[in-house]
Amino acid sequence: MNKLSSFLEQKFMPTAVKIGNQRHLQAIRDGIVLTIPLIIIGSLFLIIAYFPIPGYDSFMKDVFGPNWQTSLLMPVGVTFDLLAVFVVVGVSYRLAEHYKLDALSVVVTSVAAFMLVTPYEISFTPEGTDQVYQVRGIPLDLTSSKGMFVAIIVAIITTEIYRYIVKKNIIIKMPAGVPPAVAKSFASLIPGFIVLLILWMLSLLLKATPFENMHNIVYVILGKPLSLLGGSYWGAIIAVIVAQLLWVTGIHGQGLVWGIMSPVWLALIDENRQAFVSGKEIPHIVNTQFMDIFYSIGGSGTTLGLAILLLFRSRSKQLKQLGRLAIGPGIFNINEPITFGLPIIMNPIMMIPFIFVPVVIVTVSYFAMDFGLVAKTAGIMVPWTTPAPIGGFLATGNHISGAILQIVNVLISMALYYPFFRLYDNQKLKEEQNKTE
Repeated sequence: MNKLSSFLEQKFMPTAVKIGNQRHLQAIRDGIVLTIPLIIIGSLFLIIAYFPIPGYDSFMKDVFGPNWQTSLLMPVGVTFDLLAVFVVVGVSYRLAEHYKLDALSVVVTSVAAFMLVTPYEISFTPEGTDQVYQVRGIPLDLTSSKGMFVAIIVAIITTEIYRYIVKKNIIIKMPAGVPPAVAKSFASLIPGFIVLLILWMLSLLLKATPFENMHNIVYVILGKPLSLLGGSYWGAIIAVIVAQLLWVTGIHGQGLVWGIMSPVWLALIDENRQAFVSGKEIPHIVNTQFMDIFYSIGGSGTTLGLAILLLFRSRSKQLKQLGRLAIGPGIFNINEPITFGLPIIMNPIMMIPFIFVPVVIVTVSYFAMDFGLVAKTAGIMVPWTTPAPIGGFLATGNHISGAILQIVNVLISMALYYPFFRLYDNQKLKEEQNKTE
């Protein structure tokens, strides 16, 4: 155990810190966070539109008319269908902040650059015919989750080119008396022109290839392989193990791993939403909601079960008091009191179950959905702080099986944590008894 602790502290932690501090990864992570409130807002309307009460649809039609559901899904469209645009804004803004550039000018240029590489062409087939028509317009599937990888790449390219031009001082400088807003707009003229010129030429070049546009080439080279890996069982297991290893060294594991995986998992969430709304079979098990709702019950490590043990089974006064402090936040999936108060970080006894319990929980949850025992997540973005079993019920499209799975996961975590908890509790009890003698 001491060798493992030493390895994690000396070898694993420095590398993880470097990765976590990498400016582009930070910008991607923080930029994608911008989309979360909007996705949650859209998900609330999605829940209302498909509320599972007998006679609910008939009641709503009687009150609001036959098209009530279409109207209610409009906020869902303007949130989920513009995810890539929000990501362009968020990533370019955060990276521009890091470089101390005029963030607003960079954001505007990035959005323009993203639209420049997005084809203005929509294919559709009128109902009752086989004829495919092409019309001018912005395809929403490329401004939604499908376009997120392009959005990230364009945001980074734009900001880096912009930074280089500004660093070389190739900008238009206005006299001192000119208002700051006007001066900034003129200062962005040359960097913005060069960015759009480069991406316009790249867009024309790709149009002459079989890929036709940046979206297609990024999807084939990057999006599809990452989706296959990130959406798989083994992809989820690797993500969980890395996150837990980071946590036991004192680094926010979910913040780092989820930041890297978010573009993949959010895209899979949106595909599930589209299938759910269309009444089709939901395709994906692993996504952000799967990880947040079924693995993070009580926080990273599925520690709600451990919080319950600390509160009700501790003989040590110290651990009993910690249980009282941890149970409240734990219900809302916040486990810092346990992580830093037990502590779990670099604790040779508790770090072992903290790493392997989530692996078991993810395995049980994955195959419960794969075998059809539990409904898959329906693309409804439930806040990660939603208590179990409410979170499981809502995330699976108001399905009771999701709530039951969360309860089962808590019971499994309690059983797996118990031997290690008892060993640690006995150790703390002896320490307290020795102090009183």
